Amino acid sequence: MSARLWSSVPRWGAIAFVSSLCFGATAQAQLKNENLLVGMPQGFKAGFSDSRNGMNMQEWVPANETVQNWTEMVTVQVFLRRSDLDPVQFLATMEKQWAGACKGSTATPVAIGKANGYASATMTLRCPLLASSGKPETTMMKTIKGNDRFYVVQRAARSVPGEVQLARMKQYLETVSVCDSRLPARACPALGAPK
Repeated sequence: MSARLWSSVPRWGAIAFVSSLCFGATAQAQLKNENLLVGMPQGFKAGFSDSRNGMNMQEWVPANETVQNWTEMVTVQVFLRRSDLDPVQFLATMEKQWAGACKGSTATPVAIGKANGYASATMTLRCPLLASSGKPETTMMKTIKGNDRFYVVQRAARSVPGEVQLARMKQYLETVSVCDSRLPARACPALGAPK
């Protein structure tokens, strides 16, 4: 049910996805332009990376798992030149697709917020039994409307997560943000700076 992400660069204490840099590019002293700030969870590895049709995507899974057989996954998508997308409408579309793919699925109400001043929205989707995997799946999604791009980050579990795991998933998404070196009010952190 999860989607897929692209382009990781060393960051402050973790790995950050920096949408303005190309694959394989090395980190510079300062991020330039608009960037998605998302760290790879400890103990995870990049399992998939692709870029096509104006979307960059990466999937991260625990180090001993694959994108075909995983218990947890982070999916990051960057839609280039798609600042026209709306965070709430995007999640509503995802909820409809999820419901079509999973009988008995449920969704939490969309929570509308801001990420460093950018419009964002979050939602949790639950599937009691996903036909393609034969397992339950729960995913929390965060969407952010940047000035240049549209961002989606998902943290999923192929299980019925307990309260501790749900709290960890939520806390992870709360750290996801966007910055822009061109806008002082939304400035990017210096690479290598402590959290």
